[in-house]
Amino acid sequence: MNMLILPRFTPVFRRHGLLAVLSVLLLIALQMLPQPARAADRTRIESFLQVTGFDVALDAIGQSAGAAPTMLGLDPGAFGAEWERLSAQVFDTKVMRRLALELLQPTLKDDWLDHAMAFYGSALGKRLVAAENAAQSSEANQSEEEEGAQLLEQMRAENAPRAALFDQMIDVIGGTEASVRALQEIQYRFLMAASVAGVIELHTDSDGLRALLDENRAELTAEIRQSSLDKSAYTYRDFSDEEIAQYIEALKTPEMQKVYELLNAVQFEVMANRFEVLAGRMATLGKGEDI
Repeated sequence: MNMLILPRFTPVFRRHGLLAVLSVLLLIALQMLPQPARAADRTRIESFLQVTGFDVALDAIGQSAGAAPTMLGLDPGAFGAEWERLSAQVFDTKVMRRLALELLQPTLKDDWLDHAMAFYGSALGKRLVAAENAAQSSEANQSEEEEGAQLLEQMRAENAPRAALFDQMIDVIGGTEASVRALQEIQYRFLMAASVAGVIELHTDSDGLRALLDENRAELTAEIRQSSLDKSAYTYRDFSDEEIAQYIEALKTPEMQKVYELLNAVQFEVMANRFEVLAGRMATLGKGEDI
């Protein structure tokens, strides 16, 4: 499942999922809506995570930890050798999966789960998940994005219909602006938590911080979309036009839209939670020396 992942707090995204909204508000809204279908049980959700590849997307959240000091305006080496140990503890994959399961259990409905499992368990679905997991797990993120940009440029010059499919894929998943708002919310929560923990001193209040984060929204939105297109061109390079078109049709279904909406929200909430915890734990590290 092509979820949105932030390997660092710059607009470099591992996949093209762009329907994420502010996570807490979305989860609350979903719970308040009439829900005739019952929620899926924990065992089925665990299987769902594996079949769709969302487990890999969750595990990859830890890749963003390295950007935390820079995001606070601090030298990444200022926290000594203990930084690696700390970030590994905070972004422990078992903890992140547990948090995701706790969020999904009351909100992921059986009919949504069944629909997504049927598609991603098909022959095409399995190939898509394998390609997406490989892109998610790869350490060559920047080089792959650059290659994807070259592929996309070549497509636009020589095979415009194929390039249009990737544009359509991004539009079907939608919500680039919502993704930017979610990213800004994660940054806001991290910076506020770091300020409360005494790691940094903010020279503005809460409203001022939100205004600062909002200053480059238009530029960030455009960069996110382009980065997502480049990543998609690389990730799906071995799929035919017909297979990509089939994928787009699958993504258009109401059930899949609900699944993406929920999983992106969960992914953002897990990330925000971990960065808030990281901010508090950073205060325990001796700057420039090991504990």
